[in-house]
Amino acid sequence: MRNVITRAALGALLLAGLPGLSHAGEAQKDTGWPMYGHDYTNERFSQINQINVKNVSGLKLAYSLQLGSLRSNEMTPLVIGDTMFVSTSWGPKFVYALNARTGAVKWRYEPDVPDDVLQYACCDVNSRGVAYADGKLFVGRLDGKLVALDAKTGKELWKADVVDYKQGSVITSPPLVVKNLVITGFGGGEYGARGYLSAYDAETGKQVWKTWTVPGPGEAGNESWKGDSWEHGGGAPWLVGSYDPTTNTVFWGTSNPGPWNSVVRSTGNSDYGKLRNLYTSSTLALDADTGHIKWYVQSTPEDAWDYDGVNELVLANLSVANKTEPVYMKADRNGFFYVVNRESGKVLSADKYVPTNWAEKIDLATATPIEDPAKRPGPNHPAADICPNLIGGKNWQPMSYSPKTGLVYIPSNNVCMDWSVGDVTYHRGVFYLGSEFPSKAGPGGYLGALLAWDPVKKKTVWSFKEPLPFNGGTLATEGGLVFAGDMEGNFRAFDAADGKVLWSKNLGSGIGAGPISFSVDGKQYIAIVVGRTAAIPAFLGDIGKKMLTTPEGGALFVFSL
Repeated sequence: MRNVITRAALGALLLAGLPGLSHAGEAQKDTGWPMYGHDYTNERFSQINQINVKNVSGLKLAYSLQLGSLRSNEMTPLVIGDTMFVSTSWGPKFVYALNARTGAVKWRYEPDVPDDVLQYACCDVNSRGVAYADGKLFVGRLDGKLVALDAKTGKELWKADVVDYKQGSVITSPPLVVKNLVITGFGGGEYGARGYLSAYDAETGKQVWKTWTVPGPGEAGNESWKGDSWEHGGGAPWLVGSYDPTTNTVFWGTSNPGPWNSVVRSTGNSDYGKLRNLYTSSTLALDADTGHIKWYVQSTPEDAWDYDGVNELVLANLSVANKTEPVYMKADRNGFFYVVNRESGKVLSADKYVPTNWAEKIDLATATPIEDPAKRPGPNHPAADICPNLIGGKNWQPMSYSPKTGLVYIPSNNVCMDWSVGDVTYHRGVFYLGSEFPSKAGPGGYLGALLAWDPVKKKTVWSFKEPLPFNGGTLATEGGLVFAGDMEGNFRAFDAADGKVLWSKNLGSGIGAGPISFSVDGKQYIAIVVGRTAAIPAFLGDIGKKMLTTPEGGALFVFSL
């Protein structure tokens, strides 16, 4: 069997998962895992049902691979035909091509990544995976490079300079391939890097367009910044994008503004007026061909809590008020679950899905939070008991959506914080924060939970509470299952309807990555990468210390019946 496919064939695979198209009868077509979120919708739903609620208790290890790189292994593997592609942390230190049946290594790519990248990586030396199209793999690196590899051999085909990593900007997430363009962002909001998205020709690596996510003078939105603070305004689009071919629109979330002390860039209180700090902590809708910003939804104006807006956008068609709406869904870090018409940008609903008190609600008419001023920190105004914490109601760990149950499965956090601000000065390549933010447990005696959320009825259907936050991403399947890992290394299969644990295995290190499902020669497999974070616990004080109970790890585990 060939281990590469053409862009046309890949397009057919991705379109099979696009909203508005039936999932019924697609089980035989849906055999691989061709991109980070499975398809352009980021639903992370597998139509394969060989492994299901009746037999998942018999799941056994098929093979495993030690990745040769410890800590913050957060990648989602890809499966194209009979080949699995998986990257590692630290660069990535390695990218592997494996026989998806056996785990045998076909080739290994080992880039020459500078040794000093750690000091410029805010939140660890992670790689969340690679992208694939037309026989090529596209890899974003911690040194700010984007490279294309021959998927058959691992040979480097071209290399593009996306950003200077020494300003505090690293690439940790896979790019999005749309038509002939490879679109990527980067991190750096905590270092005062000014964010942008850029697109590169898939054949040559030549830059085609570049869109600043913090507007400069002469650009719409620059008036939302105090003085010249836009120059180090953050807004880095460091996670993953989604794509709707019907409107040729790319959707991407942006990070916190810089610095965290909001008085540097705005008023430092809830009366921010026009000083909203566009387009930070937002969702952007962009023309895929040009990068032009069509519209935006800013979930946290003048963000003072590090409520990044980067979380992934999951595309679906939902029945809202007896009308089928093309929407994106977003479990925002600010504690609100957004359902937004993805053609107009109209916010249809925004409801609290975790304990949240910094805002009473979202005014749907203006998409603006109705804040509790006591919970907004500013000069001479520390704030206490703010929920959620800066890691958010949900962090980067991906959620999944099941068209079968109509539920979204969210790896949520239940952590709160105090916050005070202080003076801060920008220095290139150094944290640009100006805040203190001691963490504390949220209400209820738990720190995390896997939530099954109904986006139409706007409520939790079931939850599985966890003793730690920052637990792994989720996978929903046609077999009526949800798979998810946690910080203690437990990898579980849940009944998607009621949350009952049907199978569990401890894999030895904390799990952040999202699982995948694929089949080869008619046999279904479930795969997960393990290797806990090392940097994030440092932001969480005593809670963070509890997160370090498992050893640093780096391994791929693949299960089957």
